[in-house]
Amino acid sequence: MRKCNNNHKKYRLVSLFAGIGGFELAFEKIANTILMCEIDNVAQYILKNRFSSIPLVGDIRDIKTLPDNTEILCAGFPCQDLSSVGEKKGMLGTRSSLVKEVFRLLKTQKIEWVVIENVSFMLRLNKGETIEKITSELRQLGYKWAYRTIDSIAFVPQHRARVFIVASLTHDPRNVLLSDNYNQSIGTVNYDAFDAPLGFYWTEGKNALGLVQNAIPTIKAGSTIGIPSPPAIAFPNGVVAMPNICDAEALQGFPRNWTLPTEEIAKKTARWKLIGNAVTVDTVSWIANKMVHPSSYDCSKDRIHIPGSNWPKAAWCIGSDIYESKSTLYPLKTEYKLEDYMQETMTPLSLKATNGFVKRLREGHLKHPQYFYNTLNEYITKLK
Repeated sequence: MRKCNNNHKKYRLVSLFAGIGGFELAFEKIANTILMCEIDNVAQYILKNRFSSIPLVGDIRDIKTLPDNTEILCAGFPCQDLSSVGEKKGMLGTRSSLVKEVFRLLKTQKIEWVVIENVSFMLRLNKGETIEKITSELRQLGYKWAYRTIDSIAFVPQHRARVFIVASLTHDPRNVLLSDNYNQSIGTVNYDAFDAPLGFYWTEGKNALGLVQNAIPTIKAGSTIGIPSPPAIAFPNGVVAMPNICDAEALQGFPRNWTLPTEEIAKKTARWKLIGNAVTVDTVSWIANKMVHPSSYDCSKDRIHIPGSNWPKAAWCIGSDIYESKSTLYPLKTEYKLEDYMQETMTPLSLKATNGFVKRLREGHLKHPQYFYNTLNEYITKLK
């Protein structure tokens, strides 16, 4: 990855829906954060510990205007109403509708750069009403915009697809968000040989597996068993285990023990929820780097988006028309090994959990390698 020029004048950044500070960490080389906003009291506790000198507001509705000379506005607004496993209320949901507060603030003060992040399911939910509303608002405010679904697996061994929207008043956001592309799949399972660890959702099995090679599936804030829980990893040597919370922090691009202060005021499991709701720092760092080192985007093969048709994984608008982009999920490919991230003692998957997963796997008939099924059954035999 290209390095940022540390001599570049630092931007002034405001972070809304700050979570545990992923945007702040990602932008620290090119921007000084001057205000954060986060309503969750446990996440606030992390922010106060990690960014003690930065003003913190609880409720976005209490912010009347943004600080003078704000140059970047970041907003990873709540996804609960937009997630495929959430309530699916879309923009009508109480939490996800808070993105409207972002536009309330932008109507009173234009900011040069706006960066918005959320789950990729919002492109499909209610025929894409959320992405349509957001991009329409940006266009009405005079912004050029581009959005792209990016998979964190391009940077770290975690399959995590999220939509990033970059908008600017005077710059071309395509040169930031769309111009780097790796054109092969990453994390695809080798069905012929068990030559790398396989991450999977042990809480599922009937309707979804999350099966991914040399990586883990998305770290979630919740699960089908109703609590935040880590995914599991099956290793070629027969070990089946779950990563430690510190390793999960690293897989999200945070320093290890970043969320440790949580245990002073909440249960340890709350750390999984905080990590599951966070942005992947490495992904956002790539966007920040491209803001100061843009590269030319070739739009010659892009086509106009037909109103009412499905929203693509990437698109842009510079004038009046919306164009569908051919940009892939992967801006680049980072060479890594999942094992290198497993630096803490892992928790073996219990006999009960493994038995339950294998039972659901049989009932669901989802495609999976035979060696994966055999490994799980051999693991069960060893536990008995």
